[in-house]
Amino acid sequence: MTRIVVTGAAGFIGSNLVKGLNARGIDDIIAVDDLTHGDKFRNLADLGISDYVDADAFYDLFTQGAFGRVEAVFHEGACSDTMESDGKYMMANNYSTSVKLFQACRQHGTRLLYASSAATYGGSDTFREEPAFERPLNVYGYSKLLFDQRMRRECGSDFQRVLPGKAGQVVGFRYFNVYGPREQHKGRMASVAFHQFNQFAADGKVKLFGDYGGYAPGAQLRDFVFIDDVVAVNLWFLEHPEVSGIFNLGSGRAQPFNDVACSLVNALRSQRGQPELPIEAMVASGLIEYTAFPDALRGKYQCYTQADLSALRAAGCDHAFNDVQTGVSRYAQWLASQI
Repeated sequence: MTRIVVTGAAGFIGSNLVKGLNARGIDDIIAVDDLTHGDKFRNLADLGISDYVDADAFYDLFTQGAFGRVEAVFHEGACSDTMESDGKYMMANNYSTSVKLFQACRQHGTRLLYASSAATYGGSDTFREEPAFERPLNVYGYSKLLFDQRMRRECGSDFQRVLPGKAGQVVGFRYFNVYGPREQHKGRMASVAFHQFNQFAADGKVKLFGDYGGYAPGAQLRDFVFIDDVVAVNLWFLEHPEVSGIFNLGSGRAQPFNDVACSLVNALRSQRGQPELPIEAMVASGLIEYTAFPDALRGKYQCYTQADLSALRAAGCDHAFNDVQTGVSRYAQWLASQI
């Protein structure tokens, strides 16, 4: 039986990975997390795992070989708060812990599939997995970039190649703007779609930033990627141990925040038997409202992101990604079902 470890297993991406593994018939899963905030248990309650280990204890135990033969570790555990300013805390959580895990995986012959981030690109306008375009704007992005750089050095010239039969798979996923079920615990770091759903439920309208960075109100562009697509790509790599490297994991499609708001509002209107509206009508009727861009985010905000999927496609992964209209509509239905 295949034994898998998922760190950050009670988190957003981690719990969806456990769900995806369960759907593939894999339930010998060691779930690793910190449940200081106990409500995260809800993300695991309906899933099949074989054991739970607290994050404070796991890394030493894993280094010691306490869990027997582990096929792969999906390393999603990290501090993902891009507004966190405590650099010492961030580097300890996102860099040092990841290095320790990598060294243990190499020692035990365990494959490592880990969460990097599109925040490694920061102020760049090109989103391709190359050092020339890596310009993080905060310590979170730097913590992720430093580990990517470490993997490039440790894994050598063969890292970004397809090598049949090669052992020791290491894959880093540069997640773009992920949204979908099981992110309710993330607070301010939850997706735009999640916050918009709650705004609409509470106030009957959705708020977006006004003009900024040369973009019209709500027209800033991001690569929004649905969680089901993120899971599908992670599991594709699990099935292809010959592929290592750092890969963008976004939809490859930049869409404006207006699209997210319009898709969400129309999905909820449809559930109420109301007709869909174009965005102009939503703005005119107050269903969408624009607010002044906050001073605290000036100079620290990406107005445009779009994953370059060339490396992913060259590796052989041809997964077809959901667009915002499809993914957000599905997510809105799920959120409504939880009320």
